[in-house]
Amino acid sequence: MRIELINTGSELLLGKVLNTHQTYIGQTLTDAGYTLAHQQTVPDTAVAIQAAIAPAIARSPLVLVTGGLGPTSDDLTRQRIAELLNLPLEEHPPTRDRITAWFKKINRPMPETVLVQAQVPAGAIVLTNHHGTAPGLALPTGQGWLILLPGPPRELRPMFADAVMPFLAEKLAPETPRAIRTLKTLGIGESSVEEKLAAPLAKLTAAGLELGFCARVGEVDLRLVSPGYETMLDDAEAIIRDIIGEFIYGRDDDTLEAIILRELTARFQTLAIAESCTGGIISHRFTNVPGASAVFLAGHCTYANTAKQATLGVTSETLAEHGAVSEPTARQMAEGARTIHNADYALATTGIAGPGGGTEEKPVGTVFMALATNDGTEIVKRLNRFDRETFKQVTAQQTMDLLRRKLTI
Repeated sequence: MRIELINTGSELLLGKVLNTHQTYIGQTLTDAGYTLAHQQTVPDTAVAIQAAIAPAIARSPLVLVTGGLGPTSDDLTRQRIAELLNLPLEEHPPTRDRITAWFKKINRPMPETVLVQAQVPAGAIVLTNHHGTAPGLALPTGQGWLILLPGPPRELRPMFADAVMPFLAEKLAPETPRAIRTLKTLGIGESSVEEKLAAPLAKLTAAGLELGFCARVGEVDLRLVSPGYETMLDDAEAIIRDIIGEFIYGRDDDTLEAIILRELTARFQTLAIAESCTGGIISHRFTNVPGASAVFLAGHCTYANTAKQATLGVTSETLAEHGAVSEPTARQMAEGARTIHNADYALATTGIAGPGGGTEEKPVGTVFMALATNDGTEIVKRLNRFDRETFKQVTAQQTMDLLRRKLTI
């Protein structure tokens, strides 16, 4: 079944707002056995909206449209769709009542203009918005269904999960259910992964297993797709782990921080962080995980040398002789954090994010990562030659992986 996604919004084309709809909707559909075949983004104009939707609903049994359902002058989707399908707009009393109740709940005056959102094309199935005022709409077409969704992600995502997916399961169930699994790797390149796995997985791929790769800086996701057989995925995963298991840190929606915290919680062990070049990213990621407070004791962003000395106990002699970006400094940062908080483990980072500040001995991208434990301190030196933001993200991932390997391998 062909599915199309049309995102409306001039702000998306101007680059002012990140379009996350394709990622979320595509992944949700894929996980349920559907395939998103086509996606496009169009501006907030009547001509563009109708020009995109008219051919889409003529060729595809399911067309999803996001944005343009609000109350302002540039929210044109509802009206233009009604015109395109030659349907009158009618007031939907339950939606009007819900909008009125919404403003009472938040104790704000209600502009009369917001009630335009209660006008829906005749015959539409209204999808309730529990996180905003604009309802979603499902409209029958000659080929199947046209579904209109609000633009804000905080409104779209729960509506898609709670209303759209059950609607699709009832009206347009996938023809061939598929089983999908993703294995997440760190520290091995895409070409190396494929080279190592091609021959061992040959029999399974011949039997219908699909193997795909999604490469990011320092990471590769392996996507395994089976025509409905979980056992095929189990067999494939066993082969893959036997060959590159040391590089696999998680599966499907796993994150390094969640895996590490899960392991530490099970062991009743604790963690402290000392960051310089990563600027607090590692601490931020750990504290994004519910329940982190059970094991995550503290995170220090000691950017200046004086902070490294005063907070972590890095000595002036070490800084004078070796510099802030050095193995001895990384060691003292990690060991200082661990000692101060009596933690079982401590991680530390110090490096040169750039674009300036490097030397011939320590070029931009040089970073030292440390893991302090009761058994000693491990130091890893890397040269991460990326832009500043990517450098920080990659270094954070590599640093956390030191602890992940310690706990799980």
